[in-house]
Amino acid sequence: MDGFSIFLCVLIIIGTFLAMEGVAWLTHKYVMHGFLWTWHRSHHRVHTHAFERNDLFAVVFSIPAMTLMIMSTTLFHSVYVFSIGIGIICYGIFYFVFHDVIVHQRIRWLPKKRGSYLQRMIHAHYIHHSKHTKEDCEAFGFLYAPKKFEPKKFVLKKERTETQ
Repeated sequence: MDGFSIFLCVLIIIGTFLAMEGVAWLTHKYVMHGFLWTWHRSHHRVHTHAFERNDLFAVVFSIPAMTLMIMSTTLFHSVYVFSIGIGIICYGIFYFVFHDVIVHQRIRWLPKKRGSYLQRMIHAHYIHHSKHTKEDCEAFGFLYAPKKFEPKKFVLKKERTETQ
């Protein structure tokens, strides 16, 4: 494989990764909070068990990536189709780390430094989870949150009087 092909594969992986946020947003809003709410409802309820019905989505979402990767090596013989599968898998890994590990603490780990973007993402997700019904939710993205979800900075009463 020449340098240009490698560069193109990297671009395809990055482009697929970025496009997956749109796919995830649409799927979350119209499928998870739509006709498959029966699966996703478990994620909006407090529980003590390790797995929830919502975890079935991870299995369903892995099928296109695996299919593309298998078909790229057996049917299409295309590194470009394989790169799309890799982009989907990379998005899935980022989603798992952010959503299941950092936000929901399904594996106990918190990053020591939490930048403003990470704080905004977590805050947007908590706003989403403040509703326990499929209607009237917002913040359907997984790795992108608009500035409107910036957490409010509260100033303690003591600090306000000292700065005046």
